[in-house]
Amino acid sequence: MQHKTHSESSSCCSHDHHENYHHAHEHNHDDNHNHDHGGEFIFKNEIYCLILIGILYISGIVFEQQLHNTPYAIGEYLVFIPAYLLSGWSVLKTAGRNILRGRIFDETFLMTIATLGALAIHKLPEAVGVMLFYKIGELFQDIAVSRSRNSIKALLEIRPDYANLETEGNINKVSPETVKIGEIVVIKPGEKIPLDGEIITGNSQIDTSALTGESVPQTVRVGDTVLAGTINQGGLLKIQVTKLFNESSIAKILDLVQNARSKKAETEKFITKFARYYTPIVVFISLAVAILPPLFIPRATSSEWVYRALILLVISCPCGLVISIPLGYFGGIGGAAKRGILVKGSMFLDALTTVKTVVFDKTGTLTKGVFKVVEIVPFNGYSEGEILELAAKVEAHSHHPIAQSIREEYGDSFDISEITDYAEIAGLGIRAKVGNKVVLAGSDRLLHQEQINHDTCNIEGTVVHLAVDHIYAGYMIIADELKTDAREAIQALKKLGVERTVMLTGDNQAIAAQISQQLGIDSYIAELLPEEKVSAIEKLLSPKSKYGKVAFVGDGINDAPVIARADVGMAMGGLGSDAAIETADIVIMTDAPSKVATAIQIARKTRTIVWQNISFALAIKTVFIGLGIFGVATMWEAVFADVGVALLAIFNATRIMK
Repeated sequence: MQHKTHSESSSCCSHDHHENYHHAHEHNHDDNHNHDHGGEFIFKNEIYCLILIGILYISGIVFEQQLHNTPYAIGEYLVFIPAYLLSGWSVLKTAGRNILRGRIFDETFLMTIATLGALAIHKLPEAVGVMLFYKIGELFQDIAVSRSRNSIKALLEIRPDYANLETEGNINKVSPETVKIGEIVVIKPGEKIPLDGEIITGNSQIDTSALTGESVPQTVRVGDTVLAGTINQGGLLKIQVTKLFNESSIAKILDLVQNARSKKAETEKFITKFARYYTPIVVFISLAVAILPPLFIPRATSSEWVYRALILLVISCPCGLVISIPLGYFGGIGGAAKRGILVKGSMFLDALTTVKTVVFDKTGTLTKGVFKVVEIVPFNGYSEGEILELAAKVEAHSHHPIAQSIREEYGDSFDISEITDYAEIAGLGIRAKVGNKVVLAGSDRLLHQEQINHDTCNIEGTVVHLAVDHIYAGYMIIADELKTDAREAIQALKKLGVERTVMLTGDNQAIAAQISQQLGIDSYIAELLPEEKVSAIEKLLSPKSKYGKVAFVGDGINDAPVIARADVGMAMGGLGSDAAIETADIVIMTDAPSKVATAIQIARKTRTIVWQNISFALAIKTVFIGLGIFGVATMWEAVFADVGVALLAIFNATRIMK
């Protein structure tokens, strides 16, 4: 089905709420309720329409006797029928469309039959009342959905609006969607990078916080890859586009948000299935109520029992359930987005409610992944300053975070031409000539491999050893700083009843033990390769494990296999990678580990509210169905049992946003 444009929806009351939302499980109608640009106009249009219906409806009730006394009660019909069509057109249209598609038994069918029947037995105010209050409910639903969507939209303001395309020396401002692979795009200082690409001219600093949560700008040069959605903070850049906009990381995030509704929770699936069987049962019970009593009960009139059957139809409409349950989950997704948590579907909110074990990666998740020199220990006559200078120079060409931290600590500029014969020794360190000295910088294993005498093997922490001309010169301790809310994150999880917290890391036992103790983590597994992390998580997931569902929180790049394997995979920052976007079920865009507990709280609150709505709706409907069959309930009570319950359920669902 094609999406309606705002212009097509501009006539009074033509905005098809019902088809848009109630069948979201069959069609992605996200554009229909998109209240950007023309949305404010549509809302105003709906309110004006409701005012017009309200005037007709109130006038009809106030002057009902006079209107009824006109020839053939024509005055009554002239007031109530326009009000009925204006308020109920979307329901009538949807019911007709669904009947043509062979989908007869749904809530629109119930409402259509009930209200047309009420008109047939001359219960005009009741028929209009059902449609009018339903329309009011739909408006409140629209407002709730709009609020939820706006929260998600605020999270995704990183979407680039335009690209400066360079063609034959000219620069034209175009939509990012129109740019092809291989074309050149110019990014001025302060502008968003519109597409993924490789820098061919210029160098700058890039603000990646919108994608990764990392507040420290990233330095980029010719040959580096940059991602759509990041911001150029420094010089003029020219990039050659490597991915179409629809294939870029940011487009995938936007697409995942728009389609989060397709990954439905088990509760939503249950309600869809329930409505499929419930509606035809109600229709046949109503037919029995209309037909059988006049045949078997003395003095029972057909008009009285037809009226009761119509009341039963209105009462039985599952609108409260069909609207409020998806809305509850959508509110949960929107509420999470408001707090910087991107949930890819309601099924993951449901899964979070039963998580009993949370497993964290260390670097980039519990720690900042920003290394800092915390101690320099010189040997054999070298000073701290000499050790730092030699280390900074030998690490001059390395892109490793540890190398960057050493250069930042040194701070001074130096002539890079004095560094020659540079060579990286895989997994161990670096060898280079600085001036006329051969300098080694790396791990303890490198010293042993090169047979350099030293007695400083067992040092806690991340250590860089230095040797000059085959003589040991000293070492530096590099620390990865803990995130400010890391300890708070572990404490919050324990308060929520999470039974076990685990840390997985490739670091050595000493560092893992120290961080685990600092944060209050229950257990850790150290010195792991990426594939060994998968084995570790599988042990926790085994049926013999007594710790329930397992959530894994990683940086979303190196940890993609583990994120995919966990019951709930959560990515912390690292959103620039396809792995983070495509593999994680939940993405924490603020890069704060404390948001894991926030996500669990939102999930639990969502589920509580959803089940409150289910219980409340079914209880009220059961009571009123009984009252309707025995003739105690009128059409007005039926309106409350249908629309009133739906409204109360909608208001309850919106609490998730707060």
